[in-house]
Amino acid sequence: MRNLKLSKPDINQKQKDRRKERGRRAEQLACDYLLEQGYSIQERNWRCRSGEIDLIAAHGELTVIIEVRSRSRGAAAFGTPAESITARKIKQVRDTAAVYLYQTGKPEANIRFDVVAVTFGVGDEYTFEHIQGAF
Repeated sequence: MRNLKLSKPDINQKQKDRRKERGRRAEQLACDYLLEQGYSIQERNWRCRSGEIDLIAAHGELTVIIEVRSRSRGAAAFGTPAESITARKIKQVRDTAAVYLYQTGKPEANIRFDVVAVTFGVGDEYTFEHIQGAF
């Protein structure tokens, strides 16, 4: 007879699910805000081998590559969402943007890298920061 172990629900999985949901909500808030500001959303969660770009938008003649970062108010004690962007992440976003521009036939496009940082509070409360030309 085989012994089967019954495992408890994975707490880490619940935390990951909440983090993913918070990330999706932050991306939607960023999209809504950018549309209100006159941006045209070209792509969401564009992926290739080198990584993922959260949002790609057009604003006039400019192609804007947008990294969306979010944190709960409690996690913000360890730094703001914008402060969570590392040199490694910047390189990954830049490399992925180069692939996007090449694949879409826009290697000479005027581009800007922005960050939208969302800090979630209690309930539906949040603070929002749009940093143009962040890196």
